[in-house]
Amino acid sequence: MSVTIYTDGACSGNPGPGGWAWAVAPHGDPRASGGDSHTTNQRMELLAVVEALAAFSADTSIVICSDSTYVVNCFKDQWWKGWINRGWKNSQRQPVANRDLWEPLIETVNERGNVTFTWVKGHSGDPMNDLVDSLAVAAIDSFR
Repeated sequence: MSVTIYTDGACSGNPGPGGWAWAVAPHGDPRASGGDSHTTNQRMELLAVVEALAAFSADTSIVICSDSTYVVNCFKDQWWKGWINRGWKNSQRQPVANRDLWEPLIETVNERGNVTFTWVKGHSGDPMNDLVDSLAVAAIDSFR
C-alpha cells in the first residue's frame, strides 16, 4: 500500500501558539491536527510529519508533501548525515535546532525505508496544501 500525505505547520508569532496538520491525498481523509501553546513554526512542521508517519503501519509506503524546505531538504539533501557525523552540530558548528524531534523522525524514516519527501509551494493554490494549512491554522485557535 502507498499513500501521499500532505503536512503543514503554522505558528501565530514565532514562538507562539502553533498548530500542525496532515491529510491523505487526494480527498483529505484520513486527517489529523493538533498543536502547542508555545512553539515555533519549524517544530510544528516537524511534528506534522512525525504524527503522519505514526498513523500508518511500517509496511505502508509514504510520500510526504510539504511546503517546508526545512523538512524536505533535510531528507532530500541528507543534512541529517552531516548532523550525526558532527555530533548533532549544523554546518555552522552550532547545535541542531529541534534535535528532540529530528532524532526520532530520522530514525523512523530510516527504519521504515519507504518514506520519500516532495516539496510543494505553499499558498499557491494546491488544494491539499491549502487544506492542511487551514487545519494547522485552525488548531492554533484551541491554544490561544
